[in-house]
Amino acid sequence: MSKKVYVSWSEVEILVDILCKEIKKNIPWVENIKGLPRGGLIPTVMISHNLDLPMLGNIEGRNENTLIIDDIADSGKTLEEYNGWDTAVLHYKPHTSSVIPTVYANEWKSDDWIVYPWEREDSKAIQDYIYNK
Repeated sequence: MSKKVYVSWSEVEILVDILCKEIKKNIPWVENIKGLPRGGLIPTVMISHNLDLPMLGNIEGRNENTLIIDDIADSGKTLEEYNGWDTAVLHYKPHTSSVIPTVYANEWKSDDWIVYPWEREDSKAIQDYIYNK
C-alpha cells in the first residue's frame, strides 16, 4: 500500500496560483469552469475567484469554452469521461493516469496517496469508484 501525503491549505493555494497561471497562458479562451464532484469542487471555487470565471452547475452538450477541473489525475478514470474537453488538475500522475490533462500545477511522480485538506484524514488510499464496487 502506498503511503499518504497530506497537502495543506497553503500548499493548495500555491497549486491553485500555479494552475491559474497555466490556464491563462495555455487556455486563454476559457469563459467558464466546471468542477468535478467531489475533489474538483473546492479548487474550482478558488480558480473561479482567482480568474473571475463563472462556475457551471450542469453541462449540457459540449462547450469549447468550458474548462473541466478536478483535484488529481491519478488513474485518469474520471477525466476519461471528458475526452476532448480542456481539463485542469492540481496534481497529475503521468505514470498511472490514462489521461494527460491540458494543464496541471504539479507532476506527481510518486505512488504516494495525496490527501487534500477537504478530505477526511482517515480516507482510504483507493479511489471511490474502485472501493464502492
